[in-house]
Amino acid sequence: MFVRILVVAILFLFSNYAFAQKLKIQQGMVINASATFTANYYYLPAIDKPVVTIQGENIVVDFDGAVLDGNTEQVSPDRYNGLAILIKDSKNVTIKNLYARSYRVALMAENVEGLVIENSDLSYNYRQRLYSMREREDLSDWLSYHQNEKDEWLRYGAAIYLKDCNKANIHNVRINQGQNGIMLTRCNDGLFYNNDIRFNSGIGIGLYRSSRNKVMHNRLDWNVRGYSHGFYSRGQDSAAILCYEQSNDNVFAYNSATHSGDGFFLWAGQSTMDTGEGGCNNNMLYANDFSHSPTNGVEVTFSSNQIIGNRLDECTYGVWGGYSYKTLIAGNRITNCQHGIAIEHGQNNTIANNYFADNQTGVWLWQRKEQPTDWGYAQNRDVMSRDYNLWRNAFVSVKTPLKIAGTRKVIINDNNEFYHFQQLLQEEQPNENRFLVKNNVYVPEQLTSTFPDREKNRLIQEATITDTTVFEQVLQLPDWVKQKIPAPLPDGIDASLSKDHPRGRRYMLVNEWGPYNFEYPAIWLRELKDDLFTFDIMGPQGEWRIIKYEGLEKTSESSGSMPATISLRRKAGSHLAVLQMEFKGKTFVDQWGYFHQSGNPYLFSFQYFDQPFNWQVKWVAYDESSDPLTNFEAFAALREQIPLHVQSTPQLAWRWWGAPHEKVPSDKFATFANATVSAPAGKYRLTVTSDDGLKLYVDGNLLIDHWDIHEPAVDEVIVDLHAGEHRFEIYHFDAGGLATIDFRMTPIP
Repeated sequence: MFVRILVVAILFLFSNYAFAQKLKIQQGMVINASATFTANYYYLPAIDKPVVTIQGENIVVDFDGAVLDGNTEQVSPDRYNGLAILIKDSKNVTIKNLYARSYRVALMAENVEGLVIENSDLSYNYRQRLYSMREREDLSDWLSYHQNEKDEWLRYGAAIYLKDCNKANIHNVRINQGQNGIMLTRCNDGLFYNNDIRFNSGIGIGLYRSSRNKVMHNRLDWNVRGYSHGFYSRGQDSAAILCYEQSNDNVFAYNSATHSGDGFFLWAGQSTMDTGEGGCNNNMLYANDFSHSPTNGVEVTFSSNQIIGNRLDECTYGVWGGYSYKTLIAGNRITNCQHGIAIEHGQNNTIANNYFADNQTGVWLWQRKEQPTDWGYAQNRDVMSRDYNLWRNAFVSVKTPLKIAGTRKVIINDNNEFYHFQQLLQEEQPNENRFLVKNNVYVPEQLTSTFPDREKNRLIQEATITDTTVFEQVLQLPDWVKQKIPAPLPDGIDASLSKDHPRGRRYMLVNEWGPYNFEYPAIWLRELKDDLFTFDIMGPQGEWRIIKYEGLEKTSESSGSMPATISLRRKAGSHLAVLQMEFKGKTFVDQWGYFHQSGNPYLFSFQYFDQPFNWQVKWVAYDESSDPLTNFEAFAALREQIPLHVQSTPQLAWRWWGAPHEKVPSDKFATFANATVSAPAGKYRLTVTSDDGLKLYVDGNLLIDHWDIHEPAVDEVIVDLHAGEHRFEIYHFDAGGLATIDFRMTPIP
């Protein structure tokens, strides 16, 4: 095992100008005075208490580059456990030059005022194993941060978890290849800047009931899961920045937050949803790059905020602002998105000086016919979609600049510019008193709407325009908006996306442990068409060569330099494709955080398995007499009942938000599936995601028994199959709500 290079740290003086005595880190030690540690590599599991506890006032603890490693048994990241550093009930504590890895939580602070964490690396801590595949997502991978009153967020781990810590200052901290970066609960007036929190599978920086913080000049790229280019674009509630539950008056500025599930994800909170009161209000988002989000560049809901001067390229939604009110969206660049700005049930919002280009829809405003009956927000507030001001925006090559339905009092004036559109306005429920329109410029390719009024507006059928010209003109904000803009920090870094990292959703590559960081050798399947595999060979500078084929025909491209793209054809009749390569080149760090020295051979591989199944599936309804939890025998006997629906399918990969079929009820239904498969001899991993209960039988043996009511959950078992036919049977029931069955079978090399 290669350990990470240790950083040589600067020694510091105590207040009495004496050098601190260097200490060795020991399991369970308590620090209550300033100290400097010896820069060793420490294998210290956190068994039943933190490795180090710090408590006191005016303490400086310099770890001097010491590494705490909790992975003494060489387990996978989803089994990391324990807490490395605990700081509690303290004031003015400074942590320097700390490396902590392979813990559930690297550092936790509770009830600490004036905490400083600087020049530290808390990468390679806990992260869940992901079960979404290239061709389909798995619902068990979805995250939920909606509740954290009892520290529910801790189930996902964190590099840094702060609770009731005011005036914190965290800077120059690196957090890569984990799940969650810095998570704040009831933390106010803090400063978080110049941090590198990238390539994580959950959240970069998250706030819960935390206000008046400044999050600035951070690199927060590639905090993502739930994305497979060309197959699904979900995000699964990952985000570069999360702002939840009554988090107000925060500043988020000058951050790079690209290639994340959401760039910025704000939700008012459950208390607001229940009462209609409060929200996450008056937060400032300025000069951030939220591009390349599979879902929303910015999501702000049930709140009032300011979104100014941000970059939003290649997102599904540039800004999703459901139920936003008194929100200012100004001076943003929104390009190559499916929808530029989309707001349902918004009120008193201003959309000004934005530049829209190459979007399907520019601004989309609407309201639904009915409100959810369990939303106290909708029951206690006026939620009519109304009162918008759109001025000085430019729409360039936007297919439909305006899409408006059920929205009253939309003022579109003061030199909005519309260039090269197909349909200027798509309006539902038209109302001649709905709009006030004047002083705009239109350059259509074809005019398919009676709006605008040609008598009152200047219509230019032909015009030449460059993006630069319009972009520069439209982003000239008025003085009253400029006054809101936060100044950069004097020592704030330029966090812009490095040229060393490619830009675009094509480069969001997620494996079972999270996003790929382009630093270690990897094989990525880009396309499989007509049995031809096309691979991208990615990684550091060096040479690759193929050392093993299985199920693939040999190719003349057996070696080359990084990066490369190669194609190999599947052998006729083969359902298993294996490609193994050797890399020799520059020193690199692998996805587990270990160094591999230059010139040493490193093996990396790819495996693809698509063993055909012929599942025979049938659905029946059950009632109290055949309840699966209280009368399993009666439930099992339903297999012999005439089914409500039958189906054959090559794979079980279903998720139902309602009924599986029009003849089947949406709740209290049973699914019975069986298949006989002829597989080569060997060990296989059987993985099943279920909601609700599921039993898996192989050759009559019960191997997975998750027979209760639960949210999407994964069960696995390893089996040793002999050559020949094997019978697979699945029993499943849905008690209500969402239901899913997802079965897969994978050979173990």
